[in-house]
Order: sequence, then structure tokens, then C-alpha cells
Amino acid sequence: MQVTVPFLDLKSHHAPLLEEINAAIREVIDSAAFAGGPFVARFERDFAAFCDSRHAVGVASGTDALWFALLALGVGPGDEVITVPNSFMATAEAITYCGAKPVFVDVDERTYTMDPEQLDLALTSRTKAIIPVHLFGQPADMDPILEFARAHGLFVIEDAAQAHGAVYKGRKVGTLGDAACFSFYPGKNLGAFGEAGAVVTDSDELDKKVRILRDHGQIQKYYHSMIGWNGRMDGIQGAILQIKLRHLEKGNGLRRSHAARYDAALREIDELVTPFCPAHVTPVYHIYAIRIQERDSVMRSLAGKGIGTGVHYPVPIHLQEAYRDLGYGPGSFPIAEKCAEQFLSLPMFPELTLEQLDYVVRRVKESVATEVTA
Repeated sequence: MQVTVPFLDLKSHHAPLLEEINAAIREVIDSAAFAGGPFVARFERDFAAFCDSRHAVGVASGTDALWFALLALGVGPGDEVITVPNSFMATAEAITYCGAKPVFVDVDERTYTMDPEQLDLALTSRTKAIIPVHLFGQPADMDPILEFARAHGLFVIEDAAQAHGAVYKGRKVGTLGDAACFSFYPGKNLGAFGEAGAVVTDSDELDKKVRILRDHGQIQKYYHSMIGWNGRMDGIQGAILQIKLRHLEKGNGLRRSHAARYDAALREIDELVTPFCPAHVTPVYHIYAIRIQERDSVMRSLAGKGIGTGVHYPVPIHLQEAYRDLGYGPGSFPIAEKCAEQFLSLPMFPELTLEQLDYVVRRVKESVATEVTA
């Protein structure tokens, strides 16, 4: 009998929490605290503590978090921000919406995160900040990035959208740069029931600026000290996230256990590459991505066997039509481009059963033998 394994199963993720979540939503409705308010403030307090940070500012999305953090640090027209091309589009979009220019560097072939040795190639007199991306829940190599930034007077903003709870050399992501930006999109390790995000920082000044920016630039109602935006977190999302945050560490632990099972079963297959994890990091495996030749045919084969998979991301940002004017072309960042052609994301969520994991492993081995080695 064929086992069905979805790429993501939010229904089973939420089922044990529904009674508590429904009660929290009812409390928000009864209090009519829908936009910002006490439920968001409570989540901000708890999430800051979770990240070992002084401040967390709830906003409407992870994209808003990136945008507001950049604006609060003074990034604007004429500036350049260095980041990587193998991320979701939002990383670059936020830079563009500040009026600045995204400048890309290639990634390390083992970790898929920013290669610090490439930073000097992208540095100009206009560089204002660096945005390393903790891709798939694995922290970027932050020490050399921070050292480079300090040497050149640059800000560092962590794109931690996929890395809630990940650890780099004993420190939680979110506490390593000037600010960190999280997404709570529903499929994330900590996901809302819609869109939501947060900026985390130890800086009192940055915290204050982001709070003003997210609320139309208001320092108090109808008094605007700067031009801001409508980027508040919903009260319902704050209430739900506060509940789900209590279960995040357990969920992350299960993800690591699932990844270890995948690793043990798949790492000896010569035709594919399993994720590499440096000894000094504790990843949270938002995505478990293998690299494999004939990716598309293997993906189709797995779909025919009832296994959901994904590709993160099929077109690097520098090759997107939207960024054609930056002047990059094929071959500009060969490692990121190779990864885009080879990445295949396997099912990864806390509620995966051992039966499902073993079924995925068996079918991956069969598909590789059929589609790659035949």
C-alpha cells in the first residue's frame, strides 16, 4: 500500500493546539484588540526572551521586517547592500524599496550561506550594510562577516526568516548583527495563521525607530515624526504566535531528529549531496534540501509515489526578470546557480512519522537508481 507523505502538513501541526488557539482568538475578539495591542506586546516580550535579545517588534510580515530594519538604519537612495542570490525574493525587494541597490556575492558550496571571502569583491564606497541569510535554518558564518563589517563601518542585518531558534557558536540567531528579521509565514518553524514578522535587536534606538515606522511614523496617535507605513502585526497573529512559541523548541528538536535519520540513510548515495552542518552551529532544518542531478525527473518520480517535494529556489534572484537591470547574467554566481539547478527539498515538519520518513528514504533511493544511475 502506498504511503502518502505531504511536503508540509499544517493540519496535523495545529490539531493538538486548536482548543487553546480557539480560546485565544475568542479572547482577541472579545477585547477588540485587532491591530497591535496587548496580544502583540505579549508575544514581542516572549519572542525577545526566546532569542536572548532585548527587543522584538512585531510587524505585518517578514518582508516588512527587512524593509523597516533597513530604513531604521538609514539605508536609502544611493546606498548598496550586499546579500546573496539564493534566497527568497523578499531579501532583495526590501533593499530595493529603500531606494538602495542589492549587490550579490556567491555562497559557500557546503553550507549554501554567504561566503565571507567574497565580500571584498562586492565592497564599494556606497556599501552601507550586509544581509547574510540563514538559509534553510542554518546560520551563516557570522564571525568573519561581522569582522568585515566592523572593519568597513557597515551594518549587519540577519535574514533569519527560516532560522527561528538556530544557534551559532552558542548564540541564538537574532543576536549576532545590528538587527535580525524573522518571518512567521504559516509554513515557517514558527508560523502564524497568516502573514506576520518581527525585527529583533538589542538597540534601544533601532527598536524605537522600527516601532514608529510600522505605525505610519507615529510617535503618538496622529503625531507623525517620520514617514512610515502600515506594518503592524495583527492581534490574532500575536495571540496565536505566543501559544505556538511554547512548542517551538520541541518542534525544532524533532526536525533535527528527522534530519539525522535522513542523513544516515542518504549520505552514502554517491549521486546526491545531503546537507552539511558545521560543528559550531545548531540548525533548525526549516528545509531539508538535498542536491541531485536530474532533479526534475526525480521530483516527478517521487510525486508519482505520493511524496511531496519542493524546490528552494529554482531561479536565483540575480537571474530574475525583475532584476535584469542590475546587469548580472548566467555564470555570475556559479555556486548559487548550480544549487538552484540541483536542490530538492524533502518533506520536513515535526509531525513526520518514522514510517513516513523511512518511506521517503526508500523511494528516494529507488528514484535515484531509476532516474540518475540508469
